[in-house]
Amino acid sequence: MSIEEGMDAPAFELPASGGRSVSLAAMKGQPFVLYFYPKADTSGCTKEACDFQEALPALQGLGLAVIGVSPDPMKPIEKFAEKYGLAFPLASDAEKTVAQAYGTWVEKSMYGRTYMGMERSTFLIGRDGRVAKVWRKVKVPGHAKAVMEAAKALG
Repeated sequence: MSIEEGMDAPAFELPASGGRSVSLAAMKGQPFVLYFYPKADTSGCTKEACDFQEALPALQGLGLAVIGVSPDPMKPIEKFAEKYGLAFPLASDAEKTVAQAYGTWVEKSMYGRTYMGMERSTFLIGRDGRVAKVWRKVKVPGHAKAVMEAAKALG
């Protein structure tokens, strides 16, 4: 399934770093950034997480929360969050159900081999629970800034 701008955000509930739990229901009435990343503590994912952490005060100033989602189990996610001092929740979608609902668990290929993996994607969810903006196949440099600009436009 492909999620597009204007659609209702698919419901989710996942365990997250710091003993937290994240869900669409808990975010009701609050805009937020939901980003999907392939693997904790890898170079691109670390850069992306640190960029969101750096942008967090400005995003929170706009009333936005940030939630990161990967298919990793909780243990590596907790280590990743601690190692880089990530204040926002990182959620474990080990069953890939949320990734499938958002269309981010996709067929990929490398060196002629195809496999299933997480597509680096970001969704800006409005306070009405609808998808306000979608970024697919995200390139990390400058991405957090682009999300912030879109969030400002959201109002």
